[in-house]
Amino acid sequence: MRPIDFATRNTSLVAVFALLAVAITPGCGKKKKDIKPIEPPAELMKNVKTPKAAEAPAAATSAAAGDEDEDKDDRVAIVPPGSKTPPLKGVPRAAFNRIAAELYIPVFWIRDANKNGALDADEIAGLWGYGTPDQQNTPYWAGAGHFTPPFNAAFERIAAHHKSGGKGPKIEGEEGKRQAAIRKELAQGRPTLIRTTTADIDPKHAAFARAIVDAATVIENIYARQRGIVGMDKDIAPEDHASRMVFHRNQGPWCVAPKTEKDPACTASARKPARLSGMYPAGIQADAKFCEKLEARKDARQLMHQFHAVKDVDGKLKAVPYHIEYGGEMRIVADRLDVAAAAMAKDPKEKALVAYLKAAAKAFRDDSWPVADEAWSKMNARNSKWYLRIGPDETYFEPCSRKAGFHVSFARINQDSLRWQDKLDPIKTDMENALAALAGAPYKAREVSFHLPDFIDMVINAADSRSAHGATIGQSLPNWGPVANEGRGRTVAMTNLYTDPDSVESFKTQAASLICKDTLATISFEQEPQVMSTVLHEAAHNLGPAHEYKVDGKTDDEIFGGPLASTLEELKAQTAALWLNGWLRGKGKIDTKLSHSGYARDVLWAFGHISRGMYNSRGKPKPYSQLAAIQVGYMLANKAVTWHADQKAANGTDVGCLSIDYAAFEKASVALMKRVAGIKARGDKADALALRKEFVDDDGAWKTLRGKITERWLRSPKATFVYSVDL
Repeated sequence: MRPIDFATRNTSLVAVFALLAVAITPGCGKKKKDIKPIEPPAELMKNVKTPKAAEAPAAATSAAAGDEDEDKDDRVAIVPPGSKTPPLKGVPRAAFNRIAAELYIPVFWIRDANKNGALDADEIAGLWGYGTPDQQNTPYWAGAGHFTPPFNAAFERIAAHHKSGGKGPKIEGEEGKRQAAIRKELAQGRPTLIRTTTADIDPKHAAFARAIVDAATVIENIYARQRGIVGMDKDIAPEDHASRMVFHRNQGPWCVAPKTEKDPACTASARKPARLSGMYPAGIQADAKFCEKLEARKDARQLMHQFHAVKDVDGKLKAVPYHIEYGGEMRIVADRLDVAAAAMAKDPKEKALVAYLKAAAKAFRDDSWPVADEAWSKMNARNSKWYLRIGPDETYFEPCSRKAGFHVSFARINQDSLRWQDKLDPIKTDMENALAALAGAPYKAREVSFHLPDFIDMVINAADSRSAHGATIGQSLPNWGPVANEGRGRTVAMTNLYTDPDSVESFKTQAASLICKDTLATISFEQEPQVMSTVLHEAAHNLGPAHEYKVDGKTDDEIFGGPLASTLEELKAQTAALWLNGWLRGKGKIDTKLSHSGYARDVLWAFGHISRGMYNSRGKPKPYSQLAAIQVGYMLANKAVTWHADQKAANGTDVGCLSIDYAAFEKASVALMKRVAGIKARGDKADALALRKEFVDDDGAWKTLRGKITERWLRSPKATFVYSVDL
């Protein structure tokens, strides 16, 4: 997976959550003798209207059968009579969106389309994920050229906040420090919109899309339980809007932005709850080495299985399968997927997607994820208009980096991917053979049959895919099972992220503060170099010694431990992106201009992750930050990148800048690829730790330079993606 620094209709959710009344009764389904299915906590049911007992079975039957009422639009727009309302003035667009987030108002000023410097009614989008269901629909805010009364009230709050400079009543003491830290946390993110409307999709597919968005809301609740945050927002006062926004954005009360992550005052909850994972009993997490102790147990393979939660049952640790631990919510998701499959069955061109929806629904009922992976692996840009991955996948969210977090990645297929597929598909075996030669014994080249990346335009990211800052721009899945082990997984590149004018301008400003003028002139800020690198990174996850590769019968998790294994796999993939860049240029597949710009864009990508710091507030390694530090540090050590302390950066202001020697960079990429691939091929933990010590943990000139990179990069807020889905 390759991240970057990095209004939906919820009316049908009343029916979805109503299923809880019948879907999670204690007698449903098979259970282990000593473990009962877990009921969803009451916190997840707040603001949900439950139908009368006599109506509940009918609601469940209707949802499972894909009732035609799902296609009806029962939203009510609040539109005042009379002529169109005039535009609203007094708050600049960037300030409007920043303040709306700080006030926990789920609305976004899309763009100043007519460039009148004022907000018009057709420039508003409601946002998915927070606020009431009504608030997440654009008609709640504007309709037929009118601002609605709720929007007018919201605008008055935003305008007053802007006029006051955000200064409310002065608060003294610890609470004052907390509030200041929370505002600083929010200021490090820039709301950035991903918008989908009915104009963007085939009308026949609208019911399918609504069902997936509904399922995403339930997945968010499952993930909240995995993170252990359910109920932690109880003590946030209703009027403490900034804290509520932090809790939503960060999926918990803890601050995660670089300038506030380690500030003890920065918390959305004044209680400062302990940061405990929901994947393990609270009692064992007081030991800082509890992960290592679990991994050393005789029953470690069962306890640390990616699709099991670890529970304390009568004083003994037991591995509980996900479909039992989260049984109630998972059955609701399965019902939504049944609805989605029924809707898409009407389109004969979407057979592959329907097959996946059915297989995924079954997996949500019984944890048969490898079967769902088989159906998922058969989808591609040629047989579906949609990309969907729903279920448990990545492990970075939890302290041991072993358990799979639930997420939804929902997108439309972008046909431009076919160009890169046609370029690389004939040579992917050559890519595997070349990487195997660098890795060396005992690794041997294998037959690879993975899908080259599909390009996708995101509709929504939910749960583990919804980051507080930035978003994944590439992903290769699954991580386990026959599909992964046999190289038949799918890879995607998210191509509609960071393409908005605000993001592009911010990126150029950051680059000009660190790169020397001559080098900056070689860099293209078009999408192509970034897309190429993402494609190569994700393809490389399927090449060489990957996640399921074993040395002496042990996987990388077992050899290196979860956190270090995660870092090494991402380091392998991103170093392969550098190495394959030169390899492809040598074969005439890309030209020199694209190759050099690709190298430079990858250095800039690394700066973004370096700015996040090497470890989080709990001392857990950040895989992308550490791989970025290793790569840039290695390039500096090999004179592929040079720091000119007395030379001004391209912005003409900052003193000290970095230049790139592209010939040396290509040579160093080969050497680093050989070392990293060899570490994974041999299971060489000692060399992995040595690499990390040299470029991540040692004090010295490189650590000092990382501080300069961080200071300049963090002058610009990071993109915080928000989603509007109006179906």
